[in-house]
Amino acid sequence: MQALTEPSILSNRTEKIFKYVKAYNEMNVESMITDFADEILFLNVMNGEKTMELQGIEEFKRQAVEALSYFSERQQSIASLTHNSSCTKITINYKAVAAMDFSSRLKKGDEINIQGKSIFEFSTNGKIVRLTDIG
Repeated sequence: MQALTEPSILSNRTEKIFKYVKAYNEMNVESMITDFADEILFLNVMNGEKTMELQGIEEFKRQAVEALSYFSERQQSIASLTHNSSCTKITINYKAVAAMDFSSRLKKGDEINIQGKSIFEFSTNGKIVRLTDIG
């Protein structure tokens, strides 16, 4: 386990997370996965229920490319960031415009505004090995 007394660890994590969010906002999947380990585990949790689990960078990439068509606009902004020994948690404000009808309540052109959390877990070599999005 890496000690948090080394400022470079925190700085590196923070930089990688901000790069990921920037790439997400720009809808640039290749840049989103730059700091992912090949064996990345992605989990999406909504209302306490796991709604998606993806194993490996190729599976994540396929889903991320598919998701580009879901929203005509999307923007994550980091509201807070907390480090601990193996992971960094962020609170995000999320705004998006639906590019398709999702349900009778969420139609194409509707704006979504939610707050969520993401937990980035890191390997000892600084790669992101697990990303959990919680809504």
